[in-house]
Amino acid sequence: MKKFLKWIIISIIFIVALLYITGYSYIIRGARIVYFTGHTTAFIDDYPYFENDTIKKGNNPQPWPLHKNYNSVKETEKLSKVNTDWGTVAYVIIKNDSVWFENYYDGFNANSKTNSFSMAKSITTSLLGKAIMEGHIKSLDQPISDFYPEYNDTKTTVGDLASMASGLDWVENYTGPFSVTARANYASDLEKTILTQKIVKTPGKSFEYLSGNTQLLGMIIQKATGEKLAQYLSESFWQPLGATEDALWQLDDDTNQLAKTFCCISSNAKDFARFGKLYKDYGKWNGKQVLDSAFVIKSITPRFKESPQYGYGWWLKDVGDKHFFMMRGHLGQYVIVEPNDNVIIVRLGHKKSPDAGVGQFSDDVTVYIEEAYKMMGRK
Repeated sequence: MKKFLKWIIISIIFIVALLYITGYSYIIRGARIVYFTGHTTAFIDDYPYFENDTIKKGNNPQPWPLHKNYNSVKETEKLSKVNTDWGTVAYVIIKNDSVWFENYYDGFNANSKTNSFSMAKSITTSLLGKAIMEGHIKSLDQPISDFYPEYNDTKTTVGDLASMASGLDWVENYTGPFSVTARANYASDLEKTILTQKIVKTPGKSFEYLSGNTQLLGMIIQKATGEKLAQYLSESFWQPLGATEDALWQLDDDTNQLAKTFCCISSNAKDFARFGKLYKDYGKWNGKQVLDSAFVIKSITPRFKESPQYGYGWWLKDVGDKHFFMMRGHLGQYVIVEPNDNVIIVRLGHKKSPDAGVGQFSDDVTVYIEEAYKMMGRK
């Protein structure tokens, strides 16, 4: 038995040393954060395990008003079931800019912070629009080589990054520990990880969902503005939109302090919903043009006819005769907007429906929409 334990210990030491020697030491960090906390994948309240920068709220928070019919209707039987089955922690319906329904589950409440995952891509793209509006970036057509000479031999633009059409050599894999996606989430030098990625396809020709696009975009925004991204987000949107709580943006580590713009803003459902309202109102907030309306329209319009599900940082989906645009995140984080009905639906939770796939709509999206409309139809 002693010999067996000895060989186990030696094997573990050998594996750990091999991971460090080959540049895969981030796997140890990932295993410690995920498996040693009883999870099998990234989880919605993982922010304490990472370095974070604070997205500060302003001095004049603007709580959402309550609708005259606030919480007057209960969840449908189907919605109640899927909320239980898929681990919903927040479900909110905002009608005519007032909270019509809200409920929280599993010990979470209205102010609980949970990971946005890829909803951060929509927010990062909003920062691109703001940087263009303020003149830090010329336009969607500005080449990324203007910011990073590593890409001097390419024609990829910031707009290609925002619309997922960069041609970047990236494999979007959420389960493989050796994948570049895992490295980006757990490694300590995110910039190095990104800048080793080459452009291997003709940019600007077709949609391919790659998290590396938005991370590189975030790096460009930070370089163009000269501000840390959490600070720029606070000044550009979090404070003007009246967020009621500070938020957190995960960093690669405490040395480089580069925000993970492909994911990982921790906030609550009603503060995330503010971006839905901003885009619903074509960039206006309280009568002020916070974001250029032309940029908003472009963002929620498909860039490619062959890929009607995506614009610039925002997902697009028709359900019946209704047209929705939305922020989407891994494990089923959603801010879903129907501008014609003046409706915003927010769902945050532990997992999606089992048919989840990369770059595709899972069935839960339709369920959350249809059940919300059934509830609103009762009143």
